[in-house]
Amino acid sequence: MASSAVERKPKPSGRSKNDVRLLKRKRDIDEYETLQKAVEELDLKADTKDFSKLPLSQPTSRGLDASHFKTLTDIQSKAIPLALKGRDILGAAKTGSGKTLSFIVPVLENLYRAKWTELDGLGALIISPTRELAIQIFEVLRKVGRYHTFSAGLVIGGKSLQEERERLGRMNILVCTPGRMLQHMDQTAAFEVDNLQMLVLDEADRIMDMGFQTSVDAIVEHLPKQRQTMLFSATQTKKVSDLARLSLRDPEYVAVHEAASHATPTTLQQYYVITPLSEKLNTLFSFIRSNLKAKIIVFMSSGKQVRFVYESFRHMQPGIPLLHLHGRQKQTARLDITSKFLSTKNSCIFATDVVARGLDFPAVDWVIQMDCPEDADTYIHRVGRTARYERAGKAVLFLDPSEKEGMLKRLELKKVPVQQTKAREKKQQSIQNQLQNMCFQDPELKYIGQKAFVSYAKSIFVQKDKEIFNISKYDLEGYAVSMGLPGTPKIKFQKGEDMKKLKNAPRAALSSDEESDEENKGKKDKKSDVRTRYDRMFERQNQNVLSGHYSKLVADDDRHQHVDTDEEEDFLSVKRVVPVESESESEDEDVAASGPAPKLIAGIGKDPLVIDSKRREKLLRSKKKLTKLKEKGTKVVFDENGVPHQIYELEDEDDFQQRGPAADQRAKFLEEEAARVQEADLDDKQLAKQKKREKRAKRKAREAALAAGIEDPEAPALADADDDEDPLALLASLPLADDEQEQDERPPKRPKKWFEDDSGDERKAKKKRAHIIEAEDEPETLEDLEALAAGLLT
Repeated sequence: MASSAVERKPKPSGRSKNDVRLLKRKRDIDEYETLQKAVEELDLKADTKDFSKLPLSQPTSRGLDASHFKTLTDIQSKAIPLALKGRDILGAAKTGSGKTLSFIVPVLENLYRAKWTELDGLGALIISPTRELAIQIFEVLRKVGRYHTFSAGLVIGGKSLQEERERLGRMNILVCTPGRMLQHMDQTAAFEVDNLQMLVLDEADRIMDMGFQTSVDAIVEHLPKQRQTMLFSATQTKKVSDLARLSLRDPEYVAVHEAASHATPTTLQQYYVITPLSEKLNTLFSFIRSNLKAKIIVFMSSGKQVRFVYESFRHMQPGIPLLHLHGRQKQTARLDITSKFLSTKNSCIFATDVVARGLDFPAVDWVIQMDCPEDADTYIHRVGRTARYERAGKAVLFLDPSEKEGMLKRLELKKVPVQQTKAREKKQQSIQNQLQNMCFQDPELKYIGQKAFVSYAKSIFVQKDKEIFNISKYDLEGYAVSMGLPGTPKIKFQKGEDMKKLKNAPRAALSSDEESDEENKGKKDKKSDVRTRYDRMFERQNQNVLSGHYSKLVADDDRHQHVDTDEEEDFLSVKRVVPVESESESEDEDVAASGPAPKLIAGIGKDPLVIDSKRREKLLRSKKKLTKLKEKGTKVVFDENGVPHQIYELEDEDDFQQRGPAADQRAKFLEEEAARVQEADLDDKQLAKQKKREKRAKRKAREAALAAGIEDPEAPALADADDDEDPLALLASLPLADDEQEQDERPPKRPKKWFEDDSGDERKAKKKRAHIIEAEDEPETLEDLEALAAGLLT
């Protein structure tokens, strides 16, 4: 058979894979060249309003379109062209004006035109003052740069350091906080920054502030000097020292709204309310109650204040979801809280200045500053959380009467228009009694309130601008009462100021004050007969783990005053000496005349504690000082019977060798143990003999009683039986069943089958027989057991 040949079709003529690669590479090179040429020819004076008119790469343009960024803001239209040309920039614009895109777009474009790959290492570093702002910048970078091949990372505190180390060497763009970045620069060996092209500082004025100064200086020392540096903030720093530290090269100052009449957005309505310190909490609660369908941010000066206000308001249930955010929370909790506040329409968040910078919360209606900001720049950043991207917003500043004049003057210099307003008296509520009841019932809430009071006082005391913040003008006692605290907590730094006033005060004033104190004291003693619930609350101390902190925070002024006056009455004060036991009555009389006899309290230490003065009586109230007098305890373990024993510890080899050779010690140990075992054996034998004698005596007494016809004395007898009555008479009177009836009731015996015989009955009878051996005594030794076993076998 002839095989039919199959005709093969020829391959279509085309290009090989190498040709395709070459064409693609040539096309990319042409694109890079045209893009670079377009950037060089870019006119900086032109007013560009659309991203499509900028010389941007295709991946960046696609990312902007997908993220719905089409038009440029004022700061973006001026900063992006300069940044594309590689200039150093100082960018300043109002809050919510789109500064984040002003540096993210140049970062992506400059690295793209430099043909940056993973092998080139770190190309751009973006530093943020807070973790929340760093996360927000990273999210914008991820959206806009989704079509680029760069690898980007987020380096902030609160996450695993080891995981960040493993990925850090492969990153091209890093968004970070200063502290964490410096930690990796010092500890991660695979992290290199020698090829860095761009350094970006967002909220630069805050980063260059005292809080981050040392960290930023250390980071800049690691970075190469030939780089592009960009600084952005709503209130830009212009200090020559700051710019010199960053090694800026002829920076371009881009201030979009510098010529504007106001430093804040025009759509923002700003008010201030004069509220005394003792009324702040009442005003805040009343405001929240009257704005239940709003999104509110409340700024406070310290995290402890935030926690106290959150915990107390949460118990009172104002009718709106409450959140709190401060720097001492864990990173996961901070992320959850920010995401909740972003997603909710109506909620109120209490926060510190962690939230004040850069964060973009959508549709915030009100920004309330319960505590006065440290300066006008902080005020601008706080109110910038609302009225973003030309939207409407409102802000309220609570001012103490002592803060009004200085703060309004600072805001006027910064071109911040603020109008005064008043709270409506009809809607004003007082929560002082509720806070007192909560602090009375919950010692932990009272402790948090005390710490919050101290932190607030410290935040005022450390402020530089004493024209605004003068701690002597604040009503701190009224503030403590408004928080529901039983007394004003002690403030350590204020104690020195009080002592200075007492030293510098004239003697006449002091004497008059003492007289008035004596008069008031007499009045108080008369009124002290009737004690109310609040009097008991003021005297109450925490009885849980917070008791030590409570005693440090709250001062018992009366007690300290009495101690000081008694000690300072005499010029030289001598402690009373314990009198020796006197033999005569005259000596006893002398001791009694000298003063009250000292007390001796035993059981605290080795020696009894002598209480011979009021200072020593005060020592009994301090648990910390009493523990120092006690002996150090020894650790013990308990056996199965509950008996304590010392913990067994191995002996050191040197101590073992000093006691002699090991063989001699072993022989000595065996001798001691053998002697101890012999003694124990003798004790056991004597105990066994004693038991035998007792059993023998009992048995002989029982046999003698039976032989004499006497009942067994140990047998139980009928209780309360009369001699005349027969105890068995009742049983005899009962009717007995007949024998025939019993026989009828018994079941009949089964008849034997034809194949059964008597052998089975005999076998069963043999099994039922028991071989009984009577033993005089219970077997105690091995010989007795052997004799008993021999008897059983026979």
